[in-house]
Amino acid sequence: MSTLVYRRFQPGDARAVSQLFRQIYGDHYPRPDVYLPNMISQHNADGQWFSMLAVDGECVLGHAALCRDPLSDIPELALSVVHPAARGQRIATHLGRELLLQSQAQQIKNVLIKQVTHHPHTQRMAHSIGFHNTGLLPDYAPSPLTTPLPETMVLGCYLAEGHTRPLPDVLWPESCRRLMQRLCDVFGTYRATLSPASMPLQIRQNHQRYVVVIQRLSDALLDQLRRLPSHWLISAKIELSRHFAEDLHRLSMLGFTFSGLMPAQSSNGWFALFHRGAQPRHLSLHCPDMQQLHDNLQRDVSAQANTCSAA
Repeated sequence: MSTLVYRRFQPGDARAVSQLFRQIYGDHYPRPDVYLPNMISQHNADGQWFSMLAVDGECVLGHAALCRDPLSDIPELALSVVHPAARGQRIATHLGRELLLQSQAQQIKNVLIKQVTHHPHTQRMAHSIGFHNTGLLPDYAPSPLTTPLPETMVLGCYLAEGHTRPLPDVLWPESCRRLMQRLCDVFGTYRATLSPASMPLQIRQNHQRYVVVIQRLSDALLDQLRRLPSHWLISAKIELSRHFAEDLHRLSMLGFTFSGLMPAQSSNGWFALFHRGAQPRHLSLHCPDMQQLHDNLQRDVSAQANTCSAA
């Protein structure tokens, strides 16, 4: 009887890894890289991926990787798949734990994870290995497992021991105080007095949603957001600052709902996440704070739909 072994990816594993993704997702995995074994090898060779495998003899039963984005200093624990015949053996948990050990050896301070929400297993795994849930990404990406709805993700952040990623030390609004205080306890705080370095305004389309990245929400920009097409699904990422309570109030007046935080790219700060519009759905989430964010968004979407139908 073979023994399950956890080890680093080797170039000769690429075809088996690609076949594993195909066995689980067919031809519909959202990252086409996994269907070209040469690209799997290339990403691992150039350091864009750091893949770990669970291997039984010559059979690859599990895969997960630390993935680096050239635009961000924070790698993501992603591409986690386990063969259906091997589920229930905590393979994803072991792979995730091994990758976090590797991140510490590489002196990485933070690691992200996007947890699927159509089942609770990934959320429980992320919690068990030390990720802290920070935000909700509604209708984030198409998935063959949630069709016709896109997959909503829970965003988690791992903080290496001895490091901080502080939030501003301010009085948080009552509506989100429990979540923000928990994150302050985990990631630390700083005295919010200085203005951050200038950051350009950005807008891009991600699947069916428009993503706007904002440093400071001015009156002029708020008016421009108000004039965007009403049928657009919009995600606003606003640099977290001492102005958070004001930003929360002003955006809520435009139909945006607060959905937590995500680390800012290439800095030590955070973005506050706001979303306008979402698909109606029921989710049972592992984290009470993330459940509350989802319920708030669904409540606001339902209220807006009722207002439009009554008009």
